[in-house]
Amino acid sequence: GIAQPFPPMIAITLGRRHYTNAGIKENNTFSVNIPSEDMVVIVDYLGIKSGKEIDKSKLFEIFYGDLKTAPMIKKTPLNLECELVKVIDFGKSHEIFIGEIIETYVNEEILTNGLPDIKKLKPIVFSMHDANYWKVGEHLGKAWSIGRNYKEGLETEEEEE
Repeated sequence: GIAQPFPPMIAITLGRRHYTNAGIKENNTFSVNIPSEDMVVIVDYLGIKSGKEIDKSKLFEIFYGDLKTAPMIKKTPLNLECELVKVIDFGKSHEIFIGEIIETYVNEEILTNGLPDIKKLKPIVFSMHDANYWKVGEHLGKAWSIGRNYKEGLETEEEEE
């Protein structure tokens, strides 16, 4: 099996001007809510509007987990409730927030054999350089497996069956 990090951690990068940053620092918690592709219009709206202009929590049914201070969106199929571990100053424009994942909340309809299934999750993928949203495409190969047959100097090698 693949070794899992313990404790499980996640890092997010936010622009300094985001309203969210102050709340993360004040509460020492944050959440990561993974929206599905059917939420792309409202997700983009959230990116257009600042929390200084509108109360974004009014747009969704919100719930709180064990930490009680990291709001999560009920409609998103996957939510990570995180305790802040470290803030890294990333120059004039951004901050990196590293958090320990305290709890995971997942809608059962996206599970396959008890684990989140990316095909059922249908996450939104954002391409920053050209400002476009994408959906997940086809399967490319099994991680930590397809590279076993790599031969230096060759572009691709197919996985042995």
